[in-house]
Amino acid sequence: MTVCTETIDRAALEAKCREIRLATVREIADLGVGHAGGSMSIIEVLVVLYERHMRVDPADPKKPGRDRFVLSKGHSGPALYAVLADKGFFGPSWLKTLNRPGTRLPSHPDVRLTPGVDMTTGSLGQGLSCAVGIAIGSKLRRDGARVYAIIGDGESDEGQIWEAAMLAGNQGLDNLIAFTDYNHMMIDGETHDIMNLDPLPDKWQAFGWRTWVVDGHDVVAIDAAIGEAKATSGKPCMIIMNTMKGKGVSFLEATRLNNHNVTITADQLAVAVAELGGADNV
Repeated sequence: MTVCTETIDRAALEAKCREIRLATVREIADLGVGHAGGSMSIIEVLVVLYERHMRVDPADPKKPGRDRFVLSKGHSGPALYAVLADKGFFGPSWLKTLNRPGTRLPSHPDVRLTPGVDMTTGSLGQGLSCAVGIAIGSKLRRDGARVYAIIGDGESDEGQIWEAAMLAGNQGLDNLIAFTDYNHMMIDGETHDIMNLDPLPDKWQAFGWRTWVVDGHDVVAIDAAIGEAKATSGKPCMIIMNTMKGKGVSFLEATRLNNHNVTITADQLAVAVAELGGADNV
């Protein structure tokens, strides 16, 4: 199983983030359209989790006692698929099948189809409840599994998020570590205009969670927060990540609110390849 070591190589992790970012853009460009903005904003946390912390075995994706991951904001599936392919859960050729007929990589993750996916998600607001249930089940089995979940800031408008938060805090689920992808944007506009979440850390603390706020594109800061969360006893943990939708690709960053589900042309892919330092064979 993959485990965290004592030292962290920032340069290597940042290089891996560029690699995964490019794989994600290629994956969407092969189809021609996809959920790019929210995929790009969670690349760093996915890389840190799977390179440093997740106890998983690609050769045995259903291994008892493994750590679990729930992508509650399921529209960011392309980013998760790029990471799972990189870790060897399936071949990289699968990425070319994204959301096509007969694919095992649907637009939103499906536990029945994709090795390495632990929960079907996409109905926003429901994923955190699933993660809480998995964490409770792990406590009952005493299997030592840790459960990680990523929720969106727009998704946090859903009442079910806060019902799950209250239950997790009440149960003292210290085997649950969640992340908020706080990119401050949702389909209908800026989050502070649609439903202001601030002060977000205070809200989670009030529900009995230990809370951090980090730069969601700083691999060292993310890694340090996860390390502290893993050492926490008696409380679930929430790591709030300040991020940018479309991070790392200029034409996605520039479109801001309009980069949720977008077309990516061959010319745009060439731009992304140049910016991310990839090979010329686009």
